[in-house]
Amino acid sequence: MHRRADILAGMLATVSCALALAGCEVGPNYVRPKVEQPASFKSEPATRPAQPIPADWWRLYHDAELDRVIAAANESNQNIRQSVARVDQARALARIAASYLLPTITADPAYTRTHTSANRPSVITGQPIGKETTFNDWKVPFDLNYEIDVWGRLRRSAEASYAQAALSADDLAAVRLTITTDVAIYYYAIRALDFQEQILQQSVAAFTEQVRVVSVQLKNGLVGPIDLYQAQAQLEATRAQLRDVQRARADDEHALATLCGRPAPVFSVPADPLTQGAPPAVPIGLPAQLLSRRPDVAETEQNVVSFNAQVGVASAEFYPTFNLTGSAGFESVSFEHVLDWKSKLASIGPSISIPIFEAGRLENNLVAVRAQYRQAVAAYVNQVLTAYSDVEDALTDLHALTDEVDRIRAAVAASQDYVRTARIQYKQGLVNYLIVIDAERTLLSNQLTLSQDINSQMAASIRLIKALGGGWVDNARQ
Repeated sequence: MHRRADILAGMLATVSCALALAGCEVGPNYVRPKVEQPASFKSEPATRPAQPIPADWWRLYHDAELDRVIAAANESNQNIRQSVARVDQARALARIAASYLLPTITADPAYTRTHTSANRPSVITGQPIGKETTFNDWKVPFDLNYEIDVWGRLRRSAEASYAQAALSADDLAAVRLTITTDVAIYYYAIRALDFQEQILQQSVAAFTEQVRVVSVQLKNGLVGPIDLYQAQAQLEATRAQLRDVQRARADDEHALATLCGRPAPVFSVPADPLTQGAPPAVPIGLPAQLLSRRPDVAETEQNVVSFNAQVGVASAEFYPTFNLTGSAGFESVSFEHVLDWKSKLASIGPSISIPIFEAGRLENNLVAVRAQYRQAVAAYVNQVLTAYSDVEDALTDLHALTDEVDRIRAAVAASQDYVRTARIQYKQGLVNYLIVIDAERTLLSNQLTLSQDINSQMAASIRLIKALGGGWVDNARQ
């Protein structure tokens, strides 16, 4: 009895010692990689942090149809659905990794019926026993397996898995931001094409009337055939432009249908010419805010967190592994007595596994994981630099395009005066028809350029919102 107690006490001492060491975690604790942070953006300096962009940033544009198509995309876009599924998968895997920190307990009921031979040898004399035996064996054991995480290998593994889960959530936010901004850009591109179609429809109507007038003038001998040929050429060229714009609009509408998760044949956007560009004011803030405003930056940082934890896992492989196995339950030759207290059984056995010779596997695994960590750090720093560049590009484009829109509006106004004067002078015989053609082509070109610049201005505004993170905030780091 005393011997059994001594054995049990020794086992408990071993387990207690291992548990006392279980607070250790080998490997480096995570520290955010350093990256140069400019004091401000040179395209639009800011002296203080900005208020956050709203999560439903598209409502800043006050366009009900835009709200509708983005709501459809958020609900039905297949890339978003894939990302949502990846988040669910990553979170489940993280919970699996964390589960190894707890014991595994299984119930393994079993029944065997054994018939022994009469000629089996006796374990004492070695002679045949001379008697057959049949007996039952009922078992209801509960088995326990537990790795005591002395060096933090399991905790580091769980840390890496939770970082991957956070990474997948950040990836979902990045995908959602990309989809919504793409939807907005396509939407305004369609509206700009509606404006171009309106301009071209009006031009076709005007040029058709001119062909009719010049044809009458030719019959009356007031003009030569060259004037008619020029008017007809201008009309047909404009009709070709109109057809091309209609084709481009249809293609953009098909692309928008895919983004919204709808079949192209049943999806449509009502015509609504974009004649005025009115980008909303966007709070720019300081460059340092990008580290908490862009989901793609947070995504790459979580990759660094994960590989930093993996370095700890690889480091822990060099140390002994402590395991605890045990079993408790009941065993009886008869079913009716299997759960009697006299039928109880129990065993416990701690073990230790010490790496002695691995042919360099552990060392090279650590070298490989550290190299992956350095790659992740470089990717993170590069993503931060890309974020700064994206914001500078969007700001530069938005400021330049705003100026361009103002100037091209002035050009359109001047072109309208040019057309009006040319037509008057042509009727008075002061200029030939080439001047009228040139004036009308100039006006049409400037009107189409205005439409394209307004679209580019809106797209630059949307890209700026995307570059700033589009209303996403990494609350975990605030």
